[in-house]
Amino acid sequence: QVQLVESGGGLVQAGGSLRLSCAGSGRTFSGYGMGWFRQAPGKEREFVAGISWNSGSTSYADSVKGRFTISRDNAKNTVYLQMMSLKSEDTAVYYCAADRWGIAAKSGRYDYWGQGTQVTVSS
Repeated sequence: QVQLVESGGGLVQAGGSLRLSCAGSGRTFSGYGMGWFRQAPGKEREFVAGISWNSGSTSYADSVKGRFTISRDNAKNTVYLQMMSLKSEDTAVYYCAADRWGIAAKSGRYDYWGQGTQVTVSS
């Protein structure tokens, strides 16, 4: 069992930066691939970024490549999403999720989810 809690969301102006954190509990946290997803009002949840258990592999949605960076610190059971050059279209609730098999862009692959944190980018 893995419990996930996101933090770091808020209101930021376009062009600004935010860093999201996802704190995990459970001894097996380090064995999971981790992903960040987001969901804007009226839209489906979409993949943002993923990282393998040992940080050896990362994946990004085309819409955030070059602007967002995913990282993790297994000693702290925490995954991060550094977001830069934010745009109004990045406004959404951001969720972290854990996948026992690795990382994937499909939300159905993930076993555990956090409650989400709101990111609002004003233009």
